Amino acid sequence: MLGRATTQTRCAALLALAGVMAGCVVPPKDLGSAEPIQAGKLGLTGGAVAAAPTRWWTSFGDPQLNDLVDLALQNSPTMAQARARLREASAQTDVAKSGLSPKANLDASLSRLHAPLDYVIPAPLAGTASWLGQGGLSLSWDLDFWGRQADAVSRAQDLSEAASLDIETTRLMLAAAIAEAYVDLYRSYAFVDIARRAEAQRQRIIDITRRRVAAGIDTRLELREAEGQLPQARVELTQAQAAADLAIHRLAAVCGRGADFHVTIKPPNLNLDAALPLPVELPINLLARRPDVLAARLQVQAADAQRLADKAAFYPDVSLRALAGFGAFGLNNLFSWSARGYGGGPLVSLPIFDAGRLRAEYRGSEAALDVAVQNYNVTVLQAVQQTADQITRIDALARERVDQQQTLDATEDAYRIGEERYRAGLASYLAVLNAETQVLAARRNQIDIISNQVTARVTLLLAIGGSFEPATASLVGSVAAPVSPFSNDTARKVTP
Repeated sequence: MLGRATTQTRCAALLALAGVMAGCVVPPKDLGSAEPIQAGKLGLTGGAVAAAPTRWWTSFGDPQLNDLVDLALQNSPTMAQARARLREASAQTDVAKSGLSPKANLDASLSRLHAPLDYVIPAPLAGTASWLGQGGLSLSWDLDFWGRQADAVSRAQDLSEAASLDIETTRLMLAAAIAEAYVDLYRSYAFVDIARRAEAQRQRIIDITRRRVAAGIDTRLELREAEGQLPQARVELTQAQAAADLAIHRLAAVCGRGADFHVTIKPPNLNLDAALPLPVELPINLLARRPDVLAARLQVQAADAQRLADKAAFYPDVSLRALAGFGAFGLNNLFSWSARGYGGGPLVSLPIFDAGRLRAEYRGSEAALDVAVQNYNVTVLQAVQQTADQITRIDALARERVDQQQTLDATEDAYRIGEERYRAGLASYLAVLNAETQVLAARRNQIDIISNQVTARVTLLLAIGGSFEPATASLVGSVAAPVSPFSNDTARKVTP
């Protein structure tokens, strides 16, 4: 009979345990479907690009530009924000790592209690008021059987590395912004010079026309036409000077300075044909050098680590607990040897019912992973497009510059001949004016093309990652191809 009763008890216990397990929260099926773009489908066929010099902007040979970039990297609020985000991410990494280590707490309490008059509290404490003191040391250690804490650490580390890459991205963007604004300043000062030359030329035409009127060769009509062109040259000069001021304001803002900084900016002295290491086709190592692409990859890995951590929350949480201390009624006995107490053992926590919270969190982490993968894909496609666009633009500008130089030479010769013929009375003022207009337009177009060439080289340098050299070699090397469909226990990897 005893054996039969024991068997029945065991069966009942097993049925009860099965009922409990049946009521446990079960993780949902993986729903993620987004996959990262593979480099082989992007047409990256060019040779590997060597890193540009760390201070690539010094190749322009302008000390003022060097000082402006250094100032921006030191004082820009944008750079300060990036550094602050890195400090925040590093702190979160330390917080996550602390979850893998044992924890100890020292607790103490003191309460004034009135004991009830019943059998629970024996005499002489029953019905009296006394102090209840407690104090002790508690230890706990989460064994992390399912890797939840380890996944949290991986996520925090990936986000910290991404924040450090964001600093490099910000550095590149600031240096490029300074260089582009500086080129705009050069363009504006060049337009100022052109406008001043136009003003001098038109004043000279007025002087010639006055002499021709005095000699009876021309009439007041030609003189008034010549005088009407002088104010237009002054308008163009004012516009060019205003554009130069705006470029200076932009430089000051990027450098984190105010209006007092404007007067310190001198006209640029750029070596516009500075040699920068630029590719002629899409480089094979494009995605391994751009910090924004590497940061996007780390964001994918961080999102996948969060997904795995949320999945581990469905399984039992096993930890060890231990405590030792003192407790007693009355302060006189609090630290006596008889008031000591201690204990310890494992603690198992299994979610049974949470109104769908864990399942919702897991679905959210799945969606966040898909978002991160698509963000990576967008970043990759933008990187390829930006690089291809700038390579095409640089090639087109090089051809345009040759043709524009020929146009400028021809228009300057035509203007010189027209002015000589007008001085000799062999041509009308209208012919000279038309020739002058063509010269001014050709000069402005030439300055535009040269400035656009420099800007395009800077933009291409930015598109291929500039002088960035990844500190983590694993980020540059090959990474395992993504799993499709993604497994439940394997983090999604991104291959450049």
